[in-house]
Amino acid sequence: MSRNAKITASGSYAPARIIPNAWFNELLGEDVDSWLRENVQIFERRWCEENESTADLVEHACRDVLKKAGLSPEDIDLLIVATDTPEYISPSTASVVQYRMGLKNAGTFDINTACAGFVTALDTGSKFIQADERYENVLVVGAYAMSKYLNLQDKKTVTLFADGAGAVLLSATAEKDTGYRQSKLITKGEYYDYMGIYAGGTHHCINETRIKNHEHQLQFVKKIPKEINPAVWSELIVDLVIKKESYPMRYIISSLRKST
Repeated sequence: MSRNAKITASGSYAPARIIPNAWFNELLGEDVDSWLRENVQIFERRWCEENESTADLVEHACRDVLKKAGLSPEDIDLLIVATDTPEYISPSTASVVQYRMGLKNAGTFDINTACAGFVTALDTGSKFIQADERYENVLVVGAYAMSKYLNLQDKKTVTLFADGAGAVLLSATAEKDTGYRQSKLITKGEYYDYMGIYAGGTHHCINETRIKNHEHQLQFVKKIPKEINPAVWSELIVDLVIKKESYPMRYIISSLRKST
């Protein structure tokens, strides 16, 4: 029977530090609470403590998963960490967590695809299990410690981002019609210079000038077209459903497209 991957446990962790909207009213000297509540339904967010970082978030989420799954660290064959706020540029965040948790049988690597990190890591972990019988249990984690990269005076970014980690355990299964179905990865690389953390890599090494200009922190450089998310995600979902489902479903979706 063919091998497949299925989610057998999940876990999460959010820092204890709570930052309410009112904190930003005082910080920025204006009412941002009303806009956040009415437009994006953000009321508060969790931020790391000063001595807390991405590896801590990942470790807590992984321990939560192992406890729920009833597994020991030795049972894990692979750890994949998806983050664009890594513990270091090098080595990988996953290697730090592997050592801390005693995942002595696990290979590790990080994935950085920004907001799409977790789903990309989930797809990757599933295919490891499908392709290689040596992988029975794969930990997949998405983690964010963006508070470490925020300019506290930048109203466009500072109020929107928070910290935390979510993790799942992927396990091999031979059960029919269970687990991973399909996926599709796409990239809109033409928007690479619209928003990001642009200093710290080889293109813009950190120096005093870049720190003064906040280039080592998250920046909205250009306004992202508001139609990008609904257009791309809708088309992606429709494409996957058409390829997977029966003719009646394809007909229904085709009709919906024509009507809209």
